[in-house]
Amino acid sequence: MIRSNPIRLALLGGVLLGLSAVVQAAEPAMVENGMLVDSKGMTLYTYDQDAMGKSSCYDQCAENWPPLAAEAGAMGDDDWTVVKRDDGTLQWAYYGKPLYTFVKDMKAGDMTGDGKGGVWHMAKPE
Repeated sequence: MIRSNPIRLALLGGVLLGLSAVVQAAEPAMVENGMLVDSKGMTLYTYDQDAMGKSSCYDQCAENWPPLAAEAGAMGDDDWTVVKRDDGTLQWAYYGKPLYTFVKDMKAGDMTGDGKGGVWHMAKPE
């Protein structure tokens, strides 16, 4: 039988708790060149058809405009909120506006979705 040192277990537990707080505190996006981008540097967009805190982009729309996914247990703050989509998945929103990427943006910094259909807009920090 292997015996665990209680002090080591306490220290390990403290480290793990600290790491989980760091992960939860990270914002889902960042600002680059005056626009919001995801962790890969891909431009984020908002959709005029969405209500505050509610996505209306599903099926083919969501295939072309993938929602910025939030993990189970993700917690927002004053700027960032988590939206529960009708399909049960979670999505990040910025000031209540659900966020999306665009499948035709091929590399970080592309913003080919801005203005599409007159209803898609590059997300900008407030």
